[in-house]
This record gives sequence, structure tokens and C-alpha cells, in this order.
Amino acid sequence: MDPKVKQALDITLHNWQTMTSYQSDEKEAVADQFQSSFYVFIDTIREWVLRQDPMPQTLDDLLGNEMIQDIFDVLPAPLHLNLETELELMIDGVEREDEDKYD
Repeated sequence: MDPKVKQALDITLHNWQTMTSYQSDEKEAVADQFQSSFYVFIDTIREWVLRQDPMPQTLDDLLGNEMIQDIFDVLPAPLHLNLETELELMIDGVEREDEDKYD
């Protein structure tokens, strides 16, 4: 796995675990931290995708990539649809603005 993607994935997974087990008044702050790390992770995947030669042309091409499959294997199931949506946007050449990421 690409080292930058792995590092971003590890941080995201850690923050997910923290968020899902947190039981205090600071849960919103923990959720914000997770959300921020998730979009850093997505940006890291985007950078990796753009470096591919040839770049995947379809979502199926990207979903068939070994590294992407490895990510889905360790990513919590509730995040699968979010990741797939972001991958589809990458293939379509759509990049979200920061304010769109957090709405």
C-alpha cells in the first residue's frame, strides 16, 4: 500500500474507533476530528489516483485496484458508501470544495 495512503488510513481508522467509543460531552469534537481525518484520507487517495499511469477510467477499474480493495477490507462498513462516492467523484474529475465536505 502507498505509504501516504496507509498513514492517512491509519489515522482515520484510529479516529473512527475513538469516535465510536467516546461517551462524553466532547463527542462532537471527536466526530469533527474524525471527519477532518477522513477528508485528509480522501485527498491522499486522490493524489495517489492522479499519479497512476494509466489513470483508472471507470469506477469499476478503481474498485478493482488491489490497494483500494485492501482499504475496503479494513474500513468499517458504515464508511464504504462514503468512500465509493468519493472515488466516483475522483473518476468524474469532481473535487469538493472545503465547505462542501463538511455539509
